[in-house]
Amino acid sequence: MINRKLPTIWYGGDYNPDQWPEAIWHEDMALFQKAGINIVTLPVFSWAKLQPSEDVYSFEWLDKLLDLIEQNGIYACLATSTAAQPAWMSRKYPEVLPVDIDGRKRSHGSRVNFCPNSETYRYYSTRLAEKLAERYGSHPALLIWHIGNEYGPHCYCDQCASAFRVWLQKKYQTIEEVNKQWNMSFWGHTVYDWEEIVPPTNLNGDNRCFQSMTLDYKRFMSDSILACYQGEYDAVKRITPELPVTTNIWGLFNGLDLHTWGKHMDVVSWDSYPQMNEPMCNVAMRHDYMRGLKDGQPFMLMEQTPSQQNWQPYNSLKRPGVMRLWSYQAVARGADTVMFFQLRRSFGACEKYHGAVIEHVGHEETRVFRECAQLGAELKELGDTLLDSRLESKVALLFDIDTWNAIEITSGPNVDLNYASQAQKYYKAFYDMNVGVDVISPLSDLSGYQLVVAPVFYMLKPGVAERVKSFVEQGGTFVTTFFSGIVNENDLVTLGGYPGELRGLLGIWVEEIDSLPPELKNRIIVETPFGHVTGEYACGMLCDLLHLEGATSLAVYGDDFYAGMPVLTENAYGKGKAYYVATDADERFISDLCASLCDQLGLAAPLRADSGIELTQRHKDGKTFTFVLNHNKQQASVHLNKRAYRDLLSRSEYAPESAVTLAAYGVMILEEV
Repeated sequence: MINRKLPTIWYGGDYNPDQWPEAIWHEDMALFQKAGINIVTLPVFSWAKLQPSEDVYSFEWLDKLLDLIEQNGIYACLATSTAAQPAWMSRKYPEVLPVDIDGRKRSHGSRVNFCPNSETYRYYSTRLAEKLAERYGSHPALLIWHIGNEYGPHCYCDQCASAFRVWLQKKYQTIEEVNKQWNMSFWGHTVYDWEEIVPPTNLNGDNRCFQSMTLDYKRFMSDSILACYQGEYDAVKRITPELPVTTNIWGLFNGLDLHTWGKHMDVVSWDSYPQMNEPMCNVAMRHDYMRGLKDGQPFMLMEQTPSQQNWQPYNSLKRPGVMRLWSYQAVARGADTVMFFQLRRSFGACEKYHGAVIEHVGHEETRVFRECAQLGAELKELGDTLLDSRLESKVALLFDIDTWNAIEITSGPNVDLNYASQAQKYYKAFYDMNVGVDVISPLSDLSGYQLVVAPVFYMLKPGVAERVKSFVEQGGTFVTTFFSGIVNENDLVTLGGYPGELRGLLGIWVEEIDSLPPELKNRIIVETPFGHVTGEYACGMLCDLLHLEGATSLAVYGDDFYAGMPVLTENAYGKGKAYYVATDADERFISDLCASLCDQLGLAAPLRADSGIELTQRHKDGKTFTFVLNHNKQQASVHLNKRAYRDLLSRSEYAPESAVTLAAYGVMILEEV
């Protein structure tokens, strides 16, 4: 539990007092108390103010601020301020500045604008983190450390090229092994000296010529950036070993190997910024993904906007009730904090139109402030009731950053193949049924699940196939799709027939893969109904032409020269079953298939609810808390089972088997009476 020192849901967000005169600080304290804010994240982008020159540090203003928030009963998530280096550093040490994929040296400015392999950057960032820990490690307001901010951008400079070669030597030992694992004999690119290896850039217009090299460079960059974080982590941990440390992930993206990063974070935190029309299943999947980075432990919602973004194409306001609803969605899926960017809206620069708890008008008489204050009061009332409670899912969706990258950089088979979108399609089927899903790495423990789904399981890392086979052999149900089992961890094709190491488990052999443009479709014809799967469905994009090797055909293609060939198969393996979906099926097919499997396994929603209501459960000390979230623009109902319930928010009590109506964007947290 991260909340021991402040045993309630942490509520607050990014505060940038160095942008304001001291008189405003005191106004803010009063407004924070009215809003129920109990934690502020600071000073995320204040390196230039904390270290105005190479040998001068200035902490007095931060001393005042930390003392002020402590006097007002507020706590600190203390950032190391290293996401944006000061101008003097970029000027005196230009090697700190990164080079982009097109070979252009970046000028000073923006944020996360440094080369992760710059020894100068690493030295000064670690030194600043150490000085902050020495000065404030025992401050009573300090709750948690926040390293950097939204790490991610990659660099292609000479420093990185040299470090890449060292990284490769550690991984492969010999230049011969590099040539083998990258298949460098293709196009005559064999290298005979480490110095002949250069980063895969866009100088020739395409960085996808050697996918294995590009894939390794992405891994190398993730490790390089992690080393920057790790240096600061070690510095503050050495001085404050009892305090948790985090850094905020800026979403579900493939720029970092986030499952590796999760191992180095005491608590995962992330920034959630959905667009107004974003499907809520996508947002739910991101929360579940963040929870899965540390084996189901609660995470921090580090940033969201109280009202609107400023960097999206259409920066719509959150409608009344939506901020509260989306905040509780995060809590429902494992967040033990609700935090914003930002607390007071900036008056200049690129985020001056980004929403805040305190708007430009500067007082509490705004809709946004009133909604924030209402939420703050509710969270305070909940106290520690929900803290450190866990979700207990029986379905796992395997999601892998390396697979995402490998599919993205490969040449073919279809430009419309998007790994994240394929995962979201299958996740949505369970979300719509209100069946809980853990989004986990293929290297995670599968033993606690009944059903494991792996859409487009393209890359199989060492040991993964054996792990999945063992899961099915012991009684588990496994589902995978077209374009699975194709390559190993270095993006080299596994010879002997697709789907490679999964061929025996699935009982099939894929001979060819047809790639269809958007205007061409095929059909799935179900000759013998399989649960909800019956009749005909549309499919397209990719179509595997497969042969049965022990599996049973449940459905066939309806058109083209491969009409009648299997498109959905089932294979008994040990005590369990493995299913293969050979094409990009329409949403109705995926929903019907997942519903059929859930029926077989006895997996169901905790309650019956109208469409558009999201149900999630967290468990703690023998108690179950059922979150009921109405994402509809109109009222909707949930139907209780044979138990009586109390709503923790309204304190209302409900009789068994009653139908309870929620207002538009309404929320309930039900506990059995």
